[in-house]
Amino acid sequence: MHILVTGAAGMIGRKLIESFARQPQIATHPITQLTLADVVPPRTLPSFAGQSRIVTGDIADVKVIHDLVAPRPDVIFHLAAVVSGEAERDFEKGYHVNLAGTQALFEAIRLNRTRHNWVPRVVYASSNAVFGGDFPDIIPDDFHLTPQTSYGVQKAIGELLLQDYSRKGFFDGVGIRLPTISVRPGRPNAAASGFFSSIIREPLVGQEAILPVSDETRHWMTSPRAAVGFLRHAATLDTSLLAGDPNLSMPALSITVGEQIAALKRVAGEKAVKLIRRVPDADIEKIVLGWARGFDPKRAIALGFTSEKSYDEIIRAHIEDELGGEIRL
Repeated sequence: MHILVTGAAGMIGRKLIESFARQPQIATHPITQLTLADVVPPRTLPSFAGQSRIVTGDIADVKVIHDLVAPRPDVIFHLAAVVSGEAERDFEKGYHVNLAGTQALFEAIRLNRTRHNWVPRVVYASSNAVFGGDFPDIIPDDFHLTPQTSYGVQKAIGELLLQDYSRKGFFDGVGIRLPTISVRPGRPNAAASGFFSSIIREPLVGQEAILPVSDETRHWMTSPRAAVGFLRHAATLDTSLLAGDPNLSMPALSITVGEQIAALKRVAGEKAVKLIRRVPDADIEKIVLGWARGFDPKRAIALGFTSEKSYDEIIRAHIEDELGGEIRL
């Protein structure tokens, strides 16, 4: 099986690729080839036994995209994106990558499909940012899309494209709306949601973290482990069960910042909590308050997608995966 990953140098891309080294198969099909694409060279895995190919370039460049799909990969994970805060600040860049890049990929697949009768599985990483405005505390699966940010609009358009290209049979698509990922490893990115990770990640290694919103701020979160599980499960899903709607809200935890901090205290103690410094930021607070706080993802759960049951589990997973199992206070 040949797998293509766009955005392979990003955090979720790296985690997904690492999972292929540990579990080199999709369902019962061995993974024999990886094509890893991003604007910077993705990291290769010496432990992966199959062939690996690295491609660097602009996701919206027609030449780059056609080169990626020409070998006709079996599964395409489309993760390449400009994240929420950056897409809001840089309007042109957000639309170039998140919309033009997505459409360029889908079109390249369509053109190759008509020549070769090739129908790959496409797993599209969408976002809960497709919801916005006046929504209920718990959003049902059939709630309408009303994005209030450029990033949300770009992802919502991507979902519609995925649905239409799948309906026409150009590929077999599954769209997963990723919750906010916490705890993200490594350095902070440009996402407005970054503090949901930093208030846990930094204290666990004895560093100060800035909290820009109130403890009552509620959000929908899951771990990198669960996100990788979503992607892998989407690659094996029987899409006939999607009933013409390939876009799914994923399960996660609806949790407040205060509950995150309480979980940190249970796992790492008061010393870790004292490293959180509250510095209110009205701009970030305004963005975050416009995001979804909870979902009722019945469709995804019925289809076998799973997530953590407590935030303590998420913190412990981060300690195991990123800190060698030890808190470094």
